[in-house]
Amino acid sequence: MIGLAVQGALILAGFVLDLRLGLVLMLWFGAWTLNAGLAETQSGLARRIVPVIFGLAVLALWEMSVKMWAISPVILPAPSAIWAQITGSLPTLGADFVQTFVKGALSGYLLGCGAAVLTAVLIDRSPFLQRGLLPVGNFVAALPIVGIAPIMVMWFGFDWQSKAAVVVVMVFFPVLVNMVAGLKATDSMQRDLMATYSASYWQTLRKLRLPAAMPFLFNGLKIATTLALIGAIVAEFFGSPIVGMGFRITAEIGRLGLPMIWAEIAVAAVAGSAFYGLVALIEKRVTFWHPSQRH
Repeated sequence: MIGLAVQGALILAGFVLDLRLGLVLMLWFGAWTLNAGLAETQSGLARRIVPVIFGLAVLALWEMSVKMWAISPVILPAPSAIWAQITGSLPTLGADFVQTFVKGALSGYLLGCGAAVLTAVLIDRSPFLQRGLLPVGNFVAALPIVGIAPIMVMWFGFDWQSKAAVVVVMVFFPVLVNMVAGLKATDSMQRDLMATYSASYWQTLRKLRLPAAMPFLFNGLKIATTLALIGAIVAEFFGSPIVGMGFRITAEIGRLGLPMIWAEIAVAAVAGSAFYGLVALIEKRVTFWHPSQRH
């Protein structure tokens, strides 16, 4: 009798497990089918809805999995718990966002990208810099951030200036390489045509080569949006005032405050995605003439 009871309990547990797994798979398959149909339509609104449906499906599957399998919040908190943490910690999250994103990431992004564009123009004018600076730039770009960040903290202090310095180093060379490639994008026939008009170097640069370099430049700028936020957060692991996303994550790790850590991750993800989207929108306005924007 005991053996039959145990066997029945195992069968029932397997049935419940199969039921839960079936519900998860049904939700995923339904969202996948809906997205596949919308992605094939020509409507611009439908294409914008696709990532929204995909994101909501992932959140729903996440919530269902945590609830049905009773996953510990120490291992993986549910999206509802993360949202409750966000709404209950808005002042703290806001202060961390300003310290990390606005002061550290954004200021370093603007300084690094601006310096990269100016340096690319200088490299374009100087064969010596083309042969000498770019190999050095590739070397510096390969340096690990965990090695650069402590040095910058020692040089510039614990406040946002050291984080901005790390971001400058991270974004400078990707933008530089793309901008140098963009300045070489015009062909000889176009440059010869400008020469027949007696255009100076700076006139050719402003009216021909800079516009042609814009798609390359924006590729670098979009890559740099994610690098800037990552660099600012990681730099805060090596010393910061008692505010900032990186500081908050390291502080909550010691207390097993997983909901707060995930709340910081969610804020960083939303901020990074919005920053990337803003740069992509500016690119669409500036390079409307490029074939990549004609869709």
